[in-house]
Amino acid sequence: MSHTFYNKMWGEAQQALCHLLQQEMPDVPPKPEKDRMAAAQLLSTLYIRYLQIFRSLELAYDQMTHPQKRRVVRLVLDGVMGRILELKNELVELEISEFHYFDDILQDLKMGPECLEIPIPKYFIKEKLKVLKERERILSEILQRTGTQESETAKAVKQMSLDEAVRVIQVSERARQGRLRAKFMTEIYLEEKRERLAKLHGEKALDPEVAAPLIQKVWQGYIQRKRTKQHRETEMIFLGMMPPPNFSKVSMAEVLARKTESLRCQLQEQHEAEYQHSLAHIKDSIRETESLDMKETLQDQIRQWFIECRHATGKFPDFPDEDDGGSNVIFAQKTPEQVAAELAAKEEAKEKKKKEKGKKEKEKKSGKKGKNKSKGKKGNEEEEEEGWKMSASTFLPDITSANQTYQGVWQNREEAWNLHQSHDPELIKEEKRKEVEEEVRVQVDELMRQELLNLKLSVDREKSKKKKSKKGGKKKKKGKKSGKRKKKEKDLTPNRTIDSLYEELVTEGLLIKPKPVQLSDYLGEYSYLGTTLRQADIEPMPSLSDVKQLLVLYGILPLGCESVHEKAPSMKTLLLAGPSGVGKKMLVNAICNETGANLFNLSPANIAGKYPGKSGLQMMLHMVLKVARQLQPSVIWIDDAEKTFYKKVPKTEKQLDPKRLKKDLPKLLKSLKSEDRILVVGTSQRPFEADIKSFCKVYKKIILIPRPDYASRLVLWKQLITVRADSASASVNISALAKITDGFTPAHIVQAVENVLNDRRVGQLSRKPLTAAEFLNSLCRQEPVYKEEEEAFKGWYAKTPLGRKRSKAKSSGEEDTGKDKGKGKKKGAKKGKKK
Repeated sequence: MSHTFYNKMWGEAQQALCHLLQQEMPDVPPKPEKDRMAAAQLLSTLYIRYLQIFRSLELAYDQMTHPQKRRVVRLVLDGVMGRILELKNELVELEISEFHYFDDILQDLKMGPECLEIPIPKYFIKEKLKVLKERERILSEILQRTGTQESETAKAVKQMSLDEAVRVIQVSERARQGRLRAKFMTEIYLEEKRERLAKLHGEKALDPEVAAPLIQKVWQGYIQRKRTKQHRETEMIFLGMMPPPNFSKVSMAEVLARKTESLRCQLQEQHEAEYQHSLAHIKDSIRETESLDMKETLQDQIRQWFIECRHATGKFPDFPDEDDGGSNVIFAQKTPEQVAAELAAKEEAKEKKKKEKGKKEKEKKSGKKGKNKSKGKKGNEEEEEEGWKMSASTFLPDITSANQTYQGVWQNREEAWNLHQSHDPELIKEEKRKEVEEEVRVQVDELMRQELLNLKLSVDREKSKKKKSKKGGKKKKKGKKSGKRKKKEKDLTPNRTIDSLYEELVTEGLLIKPKPVQLSDYLGEYSYLGTTLRQADIEPMPSLSDVKQLLVLYGILPLGCESVHEKAPSMKTLLLAGPSGVGKKMLVNAICNETGANLFNLSPANIAGKYPGKSGLQMMLHMVLKVARQLQPSVIWIDDAEKTFYKKVPKTEKQLDPKRLKKDLPKLLKSLKSEDRILVVGTSQRPFEADIKSFCKVYKKIILIPRPDYASRLVLWKQLITVRADSASASVNISALAKITDGFTPAHIVQAVENVLNDRRVGQLSRKPLTAAEFLNSLCRQEPVYKEEEEAFKGWYAKTPLGRKRSKAKSSGEEDTGKDKGKGKKKGAKKGKKK
C-alpha cells in the first residue's frame, strides 16, 4: 500500500471520530435515559464505532513513515483505546454481565462478527524489541548457567519403577520380534504368488481380444471415479463447504505485502533518526541566529511596559514572579492597570483560601461535615432514580485536543513536495522557536528584574524591601501533611542491583520464561445465538472468542500502554476460572508474549519450601514487586488460585502450606499504584473449593471459560487437522467430529489429533485417506467435562458479586412485570363490574 492510502485511512478515521465527539459532547447536556435497553443500545453502538476507528488508526500508525504524523496518530490511538475500555466498563455496569452480544447492531451497521475482534497494537512489541531480545538472552544464559532448563526437562520425564521399566522393555522387544516375523511371512507369501503367476503364464497366454476389454474396464472405472470425485469437489467449493485448492498456502500477494511492511519498518526507523537529528540541529541554528533579536525585542517590550505603568499608576509596577508566569503575564495583551489588578487579586485569593481552610477545620470538629455528607447521598440517590447517565470520561479531552491538532495542522496541509513522507522542517522550526523564546525569556526576566530594582531606587527612591521567604511556611505545611501520608515502603534490598535480584528470582524458579504462544493461536468462534438466547431470558455460556476479547480488554491493552493504564478503570487482578484443558495457562502466556511482560510464578506449589518463615515471605514478595516495577509490564501468575483461599486444607496438602499468601496478597495489591503496570492473574479449575468472600475480594474481575461450543469445536478440528496435514481435512467429516466431541475441551482435541496424525500416518495419507472414525479410539481414553461439572461452575459464578447483582436485578425485574400484570387484571375486573 502507498503513503497516500494510509494518509487517506487516517483522514477517514479522524472524520468518523469527529462525528462521534460531536455525539458524545453536545452543546446541551443530554437528559438521563430511563430506558435501560435504549442506554445499552447507545453504549453498544458507540463501542462498535470506536472499535472500527481503533482498527483503522492502529493500521495507519503501524505503516505510516512520517514521524510527526505518527506522533499525532499515537495520541489519538491511545485516547481511543482508553475510551473503548471506559465504554466496556459502562456496559458491564449497565448490563451486569462481562459478555455482550451485538448481533442486531452489527446487522444495522452491515458488519460481520470479525469487526468485533480487537486488534493488539504492534507497537507494544516493536518499540521495545531490542530490550526484549536482550532480556531474553540474559534469561536463557542464567537458565543455562544454573541448570534450571535441564531440571525442567527432567521434570517432564515420567519416573518409573524397575518392574515398569522391565515390562516396557519386554513389550517393545516382543513387538520388534513380531514385526520381523510378519515381514518374513509376507516375503514368503509374495514369493509363492510370483511362482503361481509364472506357472499360469507359462501354460497359457491371454488372447489380446480377451485382455483388451479387461484393461478397458479397469481404466474406464478408474477415470470415471476420478471425474466424479472432481465434480463433487468443485460443487462443494462452489457451495462454500470446502476450501479451494491451495487455500492455506501463502499467495504471492501476501509475500509482497509482508516484504513491503518490513521495508516500511526500516523506513520508519530511518525517518525517525533523521527527525531526531533535525530537532537538535534546528534548535541550535535558531538559538545562534535569532536569540539575540528575541532578547532585544523582549527587553524593549518590557521597558515599554515599565513606562506605561508609571504613566498610568504613578509608580513602577512589581515584576511578576516566575511561578506566576514571569513576563508572559505582561505579553497577554492586557493593559498595565489589568496586570496590576490581577496581581492584587491573586494575593487576595491566597488569603481567602487560608480563611476557608480554617473554617473547614472548625466544621470537622463540630460535625457539620457528616450532615452535609448525608444530604449529598440523598441527592445522589434522587439523581440515580431519574435514569442512567454516562459517567465523565478521562480520555475524551485528550482525543479532542489531538483531533484539534489534526484539524489545525494536518487536515488541509499541502504535501505534494514530501513524496517520501519524511519530517517537515517548518513545523520543527515553529516548535523549537517557542522553546528558544522561553529560554531567552527566563534570562531576560532575571535581567529586567534587576533593572526594575535599579529604576525604583534611582527614580522613585524606594528601598528594596526584602520579602520574607514563604518557603519556611510551606515546609511546615508539608511537615503537617506528612503525618497523614502513608509511610514509604522499606527497601529490604537497598544494596542490591536489579540484575542480581533478577538472577536470584530466575534461579529460584519464581521468574519464568513464557511459552512461545500468541493470542491468535487460541482458536474460537463468535457466539451467533447470544442475542436470541438473552431475548428468551436464557443466559448463554460465553464462547472462546468472547473470552479472547475480554482478555485483550482487561489484560493486554492496559498492560501494553502506560498512558491508558494510568487513566483507565483500575485493573489489578484477573481470575481465569474453568475446567482443566480450556486454555487458561495458554492465555496467561499469551498476555506476556503480546505485551512483552515478565512472568512471575507465585503458585502455591511453586513457592512451597522457598524463602521459609514470615520474614522470608516478605523478602520474596518485596523482591518480586521491586523487579516487576523496574521491568514493567509484569504479570504475576498464581496457578490453582483457589488453594490460597481454601475453606479447609486437605491433609495431603498441609505440608505445602497452600494458604501462605492469603494475608500478604491483599497487602501486595494495596501497594500497587496507577503507574505500576503489574497484573496479578490467577487460574483455577476448582474455584468452588475456596472461601468465596475472601476469594472475590482479591480477584475483582472473574472470567469464566466454558467448554467450547459446536462452532468453536468445528474451527478447532479444521485448523488442527489442516496444520498437521493440509490435504487430510478434505476426506474427514469434521461436522460429525465437532458434534460427537460435545463436552471435550480444546486440550482433548489437540491430544487426539497428535495421537492419530503422527509422522507415520501422515506419510500414508496419499494411499489411505483419513477418516473421522480414527479419532474415536483416542477420544474414548479421555474424560470429557460432564454436565454436572459445568453446572457447578455456573452455580459458583452465580455466587460471585457480579452474579449476585445480576440475579437481584433479574428478580426485581420479574417483580415489576408481575405488579404490572396484577394492575392490568384489576383494571380489567373493575371494567367488567361497571359493565
